[in-house]
Amino acid sequence: MKSKVKTPRFKIQRRLMTELPGLGKPGALVRRPYPPGQHGQKRRKYSEFGLQLEEKQKLRFHYGLHEEQLRRMIKKAKKSTDTNWAETLINLLEKRIDNVVFRLGFASSIPAAKQLISHGKVLVNGKKLDVCSAIIKVGDVVSLKTEAYQNQVYLQAKQTPRLPLPSFMSKELKNNQEIGWLIDEPKLEAVPFQFEPSLVISYYSLRG
Repeated sequence: MKSKVKTPRFKIQRRLMTELPGLGKPGALVRRPYPPGQHGQKRRKYSEFGLQLEEKQKLRFHYGLHEEQLRRMIKKAKKSTDTNWAETLINLLEKRIDNVVFRLGFASSIPAAKQLISHGKVLVNGKKLDVCSAIIKVGDVVSLKTEAYQNQVYLQAKQTPRLPLPSFMSKELKNNQEIGWLIDEPKLEAVPFQFEPSLVISYYSLRG
């Protein structure tokens, strides 16, 4: 069985012409602000489908989801609202524990946050949570196990913060260790890159 070859993070961002903070290291478009490949610098023509697809892919790659995972979250978002399910979707994505660990600055990327979580280093309300897709609630306290504050994933994030703390989160020091929590429900503007929700709605309205 062949292993899947991962596309380099910079190449993904250049293909979408958007810096996706969840992928970690910044600067994908600094030296080469054009798509990869031999025709990358030529002017690109976008169909409506192409625009919709790229907007959907931004969500997928930033939040670190497979297509099936994104579809399940969209289905859940549609069930919980009668109007703009895109806002409900973003609310759910931003409240995933892997994203929360990243946005609190405990990890420099969502893949790094997943590593902390899957290794049992993340606590929610004082209890270990090792399921990356778990969705937390406003008021839940997120912290790390004591030894994890010396973990290279955490120390690297503190040395080079990827994003400022969003307005719907708060942090403080407790016993010289950072803890954080949600203080409000994330809205569409929580997405930390240029994003057009109507294109994602159009994409999935045609494809289920």
